[in-house]
Amino acid sequence: MNKVKIEPFKVIGISVRTTNENNQAAADIPNLWGKFLEEGVLEKIPYKVDNTVYCLYTDYEKDHTLPYTTILGCKVTSLENIPTGMVGKDIEGIAYEKFTVRGNLQHNIVFNEWIKIWNADLPRLFSTDFEIYGVKAQNPSDAEVDILIAVK
Repeated sequence: MNKVKIEPFKVIGISVRTTNENNQAAADIPNLWGKFLEEGVLEKIPYKVDNTVYCLYTDYEKDHTLPYTTILGCKVTSLENIPTGMVGKDIEGIAYEKFTVRGNLQHNIVFNEWIKIWNADLPRLFSTDFEIYGVKAQNPSDAEVDILIAVK
């Protein structure tokens, strides 16, 4: 992990309000991914910068133990004309702690890293955290995913 400063950016995508209580997110987030892929959301996002997929965790009620919103989408140049059924989000340009996981996505490498993050003593802001699924994540059996956690 290492601390990085992120420039502000915008994302358009689809969302779900969920919680880690009673493993609700373990059902909701894979369902959101399923909808994203099955409905071809990637192709429907306007003003896309590229095809990198961002998985945002935002609008935390308090922290990761209470409800929050997950958004799956792409970085965009504008939040004008957000398609029906999608949402837009401005991401602040602040400090993030960056974690990188490598391996088979089917082996829960991202979720396992989140467990470590939840148990780490990080000065988290609980504003917007996100995962980046870029070119290095195209091969799910040998993927590289960055996880960025907003910190003070």
